[in-house]
Amino acid sequence: MKINIIKRAKEVLDTEAEAINLLKRRLDKNFVRAVELVLKCKGRAIVSGMGKTGIIAQKLSATLASTGTPSLFLHTAEAIHGDLGKVTSDDVVIILSNSGSTEEMKQLLPILKKIGCPIISLTGNIHSVLAKYSDVVLDVSVKKEACPLGLAPTASTTASLAMADALAICLLECKGFKEKDFAFFHPGGALGRRLLLTVQDIMRKGQASAVVNENKKVSQALCAITAARAGSAIIVDNKGKLKGIFTDGDLRRHLERDKNLPSRLIKEVMTKNPTVVNKEMLAAEAMRILQAKKIDEVPVVDSQMRPMGLLDVQDLLKAGLV
Repeated sequence: MKINIIKRAKEVLDTEAEAINLLKRRLDKNFVRAVELVLKCKGRAIVSGMGKTGIIAQKLSATLASTGTPSLFLHTAEAIHGDLGKVTSDDVVIILSNSGSTEEMKQLLPILKKIGCPIISLTGNIHSVLAKYSDVVLDVSVKKEACPLGLAPTASTTASLAMADALAICLLECKGFKEKDFAFFHPGGALGRRLLLTVQDIMRKGQASAVVNENKKVSQALCAITAARAGSAIIVDNKGKLKGIFTDGDLRRHLERDKNLPSRLIKEVMTKNPTVVNKEMLAAEAMRILQAKKIDEVPVVDSQMRPMGLLDVQDLLKAGLV
């Protein structure tokens, strides 16, 4: 059987996009109640499902766990064969099921009610057994599946995934979950490295950071910059406190109009009151500052405005932050 592959692919995407857009029109107080139930939960968010929808349930549970909501996945069929022992009255159970009326569901729901945990359902059938037992019902029904046979879960699983993501992200923001919290649950790999690195971990210090007294000449500052193999010099007063920074950009701007620049005092041509960061700041946060200010270097100072090092955009590049 010959088909227009591109045309058919677009039809599939249109069907799934329509399923998600339909969800937006259904969002109401039930969604708010679902978020509030999870927020008030003293235990964990137990997410249950089976089959293709069970895979979406596993993803929701993993997303919740990594964004500040303790969670575990409970396979609906395994639950009625002993795994219900994982559920307590302090938990909230989130069940994903398109039909909401499987035999496993009929056996599971009365026991959950006896345990006393609230139930949130994401279902394609708001008149199902699951919906009747649920404290909150989120309607994820679709007009049709993208599958021409109407058998393979496609648009329905997409709708469930989208609603699950909406729930997880709203919970994340309600909890005030920040990058540092995300890093705590993702210590491994590039993501953890990106989020856990602090300025202190990658800043240039010692001989790799050029620190020059404000009464030195520009030529002396240039020698210090060359010796440190840096792109700028931190300028300090006689007490060692930060007064400014002299960058390659400063050099080019002044050199264009002052041929005697090398013999001038560095304090006359430095950038005064430069942007600074502290060593405890996350490197990712420092990167955003450099990008917002459109600068390549920033002094690292202590609480007394004494330089401790220099953070260069090249250091951020090497750390994989740019």
